[in-house]
Amino acid sequence: MRFSAYAPVVYIMLMFCRTFFLDIPSDSVIERLTLRRTDAITGDRYHMLYNPPRTLEVKDRLRSDPKDMEEAIRGRLSQYSGYLEELVDCFEEAQHMNADQDPHTVFECVESMMVNPLPKHYDN
Repeated sequence: MRFSAYAPVVYIMLMFCRTFFLDIPSDSVIERLTLRRTDAITGDRYHMLYNPPRTLEVKDRLRSDPKDMEEAIRGRLSQYSGYLEELVDCFEEAQHMNADQDPHTVFECVESMMVNPLPKHYDN
């Protein structure tokens, strides 16, 4: 079933919320997700680029989730790209932002979009 079948329900649920599209190239998504790891003992989450483990002992315990394998990610990206055009059409008022930045910068950008007033539209 296509996303458009669910759009009215989703729209009603989100009509008082802001919608954001985090625009990021597929290669960056793959890099970010394939580098995630979990400590098998503590359950702590790490990212080998943005938040690497501090000790070799912890690094040796890290495990990857099968859903973070490149093939699985490519499958999910393919599904998402099939729905993207419908999502953009459904949420015309959504705000787009460049998410191909470090996670802290992306968070700060989303946060600033949430606290600032929505842009006003004037009919001509």
